[in-house]
Amino acid sequence: MPRIAVLQMTSGIDPDANFQTISNAAREACEGGAEMLFAPEMALLLDRNRERAGRHIDSDAAQEWPERLANVAGENGIYLVVGAPVAGSGEKRVNRLWFCPPSGEQPFAYDKMHMFDVDLASGESWKESNAYEAGSAVGVCDDTPVGKLGLAICYDMRFPALFEALGRRHCDCIAIPAAFTRPTGAAHWHVLLRARAIEASAFVVAAAQVGTHEDGRQTYGHSLVVDPWGEVLLDMGGNEPGLGFVNIDLNRIEAVRRQVPSLANRRDIPS
Repeated sequence: MPRIAVLQMTSGIDPDANFQTISNAAREACEGGAEMLFAPEMALLLDRNRERAGRHIDSDAAQEWPERLANVAGENGIYLVVGAPVAGSGEKRVNRLWFCPPSGEQPFAYDKMHMFDVDLASGESWKESNAYEAGSAVGVCDDTPVGKLGLAICYDMRFPALFEALGRRHCDCIAIPAAFTRPTGAAHWHVLLRARAIEASAFVVAAAQVGTHEDGRQTYGHSLVVDPWGEVLLDMGGNEPGLGFVNIDLNRIEAVRRQVPSLANRRDIPS
């Protein structure tokens, strides 16, 4: 039964400080018997000041982030799932998730497909597409301690077609790291993540940002692990960063799929 660790963070505007938090968590996760560590969206840099963030993202040091993360995975003998903003093909950035195996090989990258462009009733306005370009490929890693791992990022969770695609690939676990706002988190975080686990008949691991950040934003927290039946196995609350542990019973996946064979019964719906 694989054991995983979930890192809830209050990431700031200094990538080196954030990297140290991740490195320390990897060591602690390894000492706690975990085979995988899941970190949030934008774990290495969370800064809505585009000019200031751009100086980090476009720097030579940013080109070394994947290698540094791969080294952390290798040194601790642990799989890492970590989010960060990176330079795109043009002027815009990419909201990326790296999957780093402990072999130290080149990390697998998934780029967030759906941009968070909203005006909230609270007065918050977010136009992610002004600074970030959308990814175009579904992300799946075939060989992990939790089986076949699907990848998504934050706002992606609102788009059922992506999770139908992950379900068709029979993912055993789906990572959904996030930096959810407090208003949308309070309304939709738990219900959406439980729904995604149920419809994919898979575990969902959602490592989250939490609290008040250096750039002034506030995030919802409540990092979750949900089983294929929709049962919440871990909820890290909305107040503090920290590290949580969960044992993943992979036999639960097949048991749920036998009881509710929705993946096998799925039909194509004409448009």
